[in-house]
Amino acid sequence: MSDLSIHSLKEKLEQVSLKSLLLPMCGIIIFVMLWQVGASRVHTSLGVFPGPAVVYEQWGNLISEHQNERVKEQRFYERQEDRIAKRQAKDPSYVGKIRSYTGKPTFFDQIFTSLYTVLAGFGLACLIAIPLGILIGLNNAVYSALNPVIQVFKPVSPLAWLPLVTMVVSATYVSDDPIFSKSFLTSMFTVTLCCMWPTLINTAVGVAAVEKDLLNVSKVLRLGWFTHVMKIVIPSAIPLMFTGLRLSLGIAWMVLIAAEMLAQNPGLGKFVWDEFQNGSSNSLGRIMVAVLMIGFIGFLLDRAMLMVQRFVSWDKTQILR
Repeated sequence: MSDLSIHSLKEKLEQVSLKSLLLPMCGIIIFVMLWQVGASRVHTSLGVFPGPAVVYEQWGNLISEHQNERVKEQRFYERQEDRIAKRQAKDPSYVGKIRSYTGKPTFFDQIFTSLYTVLAGFGLACLIAIPLGILIGLNNAVYSALNPVIQVFKPVSPLAWLPLVTMVVSATYVSDDPIFSKSFLTSMFTVTLCCMWPTLINTAVGVAAVEKDLLNVSKVLRLGWFTHVMKIVIPSAIPLMFTGLRLSLGIAWMVLIAAEMLAQNPGLGKFVWDEFQNGSSNSLGRIMVAVLMIGFIGFLLDRAMLMVQRFVSWDKTQILR
């Protein structure tokens, strides 16, 4: 390896260590120190505001509770299997029925519930917003017709949507053997209604901003409408489209937590509200664990969307953050 390449490699390693690791670590350390100092000075009705050490302790407790609950679940099913085996030993024609475990959901169960709910709501929002955004961007008449509706419903808070969605789901989703629970549908539709607007608007703007040279190429090649959209419009609109998708996903995550708290639907929001109502000496620490986890999952969702954008974007030189 030449001296030049070794030198450039060293420079890159120095940049990686300084910019990607050292500075973020310094920021985190400073934040933790300020948190510790500030928390010790705040006294609430439930005790001192939890510092990093208390939060770490509660994190360990939540892991232990989850492990204990899984052990209880395993023993529950083992007892049923043993009982069925004994009955079948006496009566070979006996067909036993395994009942589902109905123990209290743990902190990690609530995380899983919130994750699949937000992904379902976000996915439904994408299915509505992207095609509609493309249609609005391509047709000025459709834009003029729908723009007032979009501008009216775009700023509506999830607090306002939630009662309406709850009543509509309760009235229309009636089944003796429901596939989905009403709480899941209520949270999912609330997330969809609140998070679809950034994707819709950014997609429409991206489609309307396609360069004239590309449109002329499409006319010269006499591309059909579908081919024009797939080959010219969508690739050109991808940067703005993904800006909207990332905004929508962030909003979906925030809306879901609020909806779960207000409607008492299963998920991280319900966990926070239950701990607040519990009012024990550990509640503040456990709520702080949930707050950090909500932020961390929101960060991971954004990074995942950024990775998808880098993968599908045709311009690999574009700086994405």
